[in-house]
Amino acid sequence: MDKRLNEEKVFKDPVHKYIYVQDQVIWDLINSREFQRLRRIRQLGTSFLTFHGAEHSRFSHSLGVYEITRKIISQFERNRYEDWPSGERLLCLCAALLHDVGHGPFSHSIERAFDMDHEQWSCRIVLGDTRINEVLRGVAPDFPDKVAQVIDKTYANEIVVSLISSQLDADRMDYLLRDAYFTGVNYGMFDLERILRVLRPSKGHIVVKESGMHAVEDYLMSRYQMYWQVYFHPVTRSAEILLFNIFRRARELYENGYAFGFLIEPMRQLFKRELSVSDYLKLDEAFMQMLFMQWSDEPDPILSDLCSRFLNRRLFKYSPSEEADVLRLQALRKRLDELGLDPNYYLERNDPQGLPYDVYSPGQAEVKLPILLLDAKNQLSEISVKSEIIRSINGIHKGDRLVFFPEEALQ
Repeated sequence: MDKRLNEEKVFKDPVHKYIYVQDQVIWDLINSREFQRLRRIRQLGTSFLTFHGAEHSRFSHSLGVYEITRKIISQFERNRYEDWPSGERLLCLCAALLHDVGHGPFSHSIERAFDMDHEQWSCRIVLGDTRINEVLRGVAPDFPDKVAQVIDKTYANEIVVSLISSQLDADRMDYLLRDAYFTGVNYGMFDLERILRVLRPSKGHIVVKESGMHAVEDYLMSRYQMYWQVYFHPVTRSAEILLFNIFRRARELYENGYAFGFLIEPMRQLFKRELSVSDYLKLDEAFMQMLFMQWSDEPDPILSDLCSRFLNRRLFKYSPSEEADVLRLQALRKRLDELGLDPNYYLERNDPQGLPYDVYSPGQAEVKLPILLLDAKNQLSEISVKSEIIRSINGIHKGDRLVFFPEEALQ
């Protein structure tokens, strides 16, 4: 079923101006309860404590990814590229819209605390007893499986996967522009329209016409700047450490038989890692912040203090940490002990390695499909082979290791 709406639906959007919906399936997915939940999940996790405008949601980002994918497909269809599998249009649009439907509250912070993966949850929601699954099965019985395979990057057609998950995909292009807009910075701006014009399907890949290389360089430089100025901002990292330690402390208390003054479902299932899809869908940031408000009055001094610090933005301070700075760390531990603060929860060395962002990794094609250039002789080459700019940013500034601690430890 590839049914079109009688009248095109339009969303007004600050990044793309307008987002157009022409398919009944897309409209029904947007109006599903599982997709509407994304209105209650912030796109940038704890970054709202650093950039006060960063209150935008996974809902708006998912619509943006859908819109960029729709524009790319429209360009492919207008130019009648032979390598474009036209029968996969609706599959691409659905996967683009639903790629983040499995994100939990505060995004990556809760994943790290409870060893979860949002893509796996996206697949479980797509395949589970949900309205989304019901809508997708209306297309074809195996259609939910295909959408899940695209999200999981196991779908056989690389062109379809590349639109949603590669190093030049609709997901990254939207979140750079959207995050830059809502944080109020200019680093993430790049010429989206130019990049869309030079993208094309060729030889089983999504490639870039070589004349568009400089637009892609600009895009990758924007990513580089956004990572170090926004995504890896030390204040955001401080907030993420607080949030992670709240979850870690609460889980530790639960496993030790602590009698919570306030504990509602599905938190027990989360602590036991036995969440069903219906349980998981109850978790949003309003739920978590209500928990933190209640836990700030818990008898356990660590949990109550950490929750109060997070809610009232009393974040940890930070300073550079060198490997050889053992004496200084020992002094901080001693000071925290004097203050009655457990160093296991109030002192952390942290660097951005392993955080859920990367600038460009040409040597890790198995993780994210690389960016390929198509030259005038119809030959393909990986972009860093021809771009000195991309070679240079790939090898510099991996981020500073910092030590985080409460401000009172300095007094």
